[in-house]
Amino acid sequence: MSFEIRKYSIDFFEIWNDFISKSKNGTFLFHRNFMEYHGDRFIDFSLLVFKDEKLVAVLPANIVDNEIYSHQGLTYGGLIVSERLRSTDFVLIFQNVLQFLEGFNFTHLYIKDIPSFYTNQFSDEIKYLQFVLDAEIYRKDICSVINLSESFHISKSVKRDFNISVKKNHKIDYDGNFDLFWNEILEPNLKNTFQTKPVHSLKEILYLKNLFPENIRQINVFSEEGKILGGTTLFISKNVVHSQYISLNKDIANEGVLDFLHLSLIEYFKNEKKYFDFGISNENHGRNINKGLLFWKEKFGARSAIQEFYKFETKSFSKLDHLYL
Repeated sequence: MSFEIRKYSIDFFEIWNDFISKSKNGTFLFHRNFMEYHGDRFIDFSLLVFKDEKLVAVLPANIVDNEIYSHQGLTYGGLIVSERLRSTDFVLIFQNVLQFLEGFNFTHLYIKDIPSFYTNQFSDEIKYLQFVLDAEIYRKDICSVINLSESFHISKSVKRDFNISVKKNHKIDYDGNFDLFWNEILEPNLKNTFQTKPVHSLKEILYLKNLFPENIRQINVFSEEGKILGGTTLFISKNVVHSQYISLNKDIANEGVLDFLHLSLIEYFKNEKKYFDFGISNENHGRNINKGLLFWKEKFGARSAIQEFYKFETKSFSKLDHLYL
């Protein structure tokens, strides 16, 4: 069975995006408009895989020297495939991709695996290929996730803080102002605490919000007097609500604002989405855990899902020649 691999160009913009919307493991992060908002930071080397002129898989990717990554500008990556694609074809496609990349003198393919709760169907072939190709797992992160379709335990302290906020007449704006959150809370907090900036500038997040109005939302909390107390920026995919940024006004006492906010969001989305993803609590490339942050997330009933990071040797493709009995 032969596959044709083509390097992405603007000519494939529409077919790429249409494929992502119908794939079994893609999200809006793989839409070309999202991938290219920071295109000046990365050298794109994304691939499309065709079978009989029909697109069956894509690989969002960028290159650094003789290494290729899927994808350094995204939370996750890897081979995005058709809903109908069978595991045998996945293996053949991945083998072809590795061989193709070796032909361009790339030595390694790095993949940030898509956490399983983001996929529309089971899509764990890459985990098996990591095993049979002896690929290195060079990092693991813990994602704190609530399964909204099952029962989960919310701690008494969260409920207590929620009630305190209710009594103080705190209000939630579900169509919040990005400028206010970025300028008054998020950027000052990151600068003062970590001497860093958010991954997305205010200009970038507003640009992305305009392109993906249903997928990116800002939720803010206000005092009875109208002062912003905190907020979260949500990235919303088909199955998952993800808190991309969470930050609190450091000029006020905690008052349980973030507990109030997130318990409200869990209630708001529990009948619409399958999962609420608080994101990771890891530092130092997965080697350490921020214990306090993890503890806070688990107070809402979140539990651990693992995201793995793989390093494949491109020359290992030949190991798959004798995979099947």
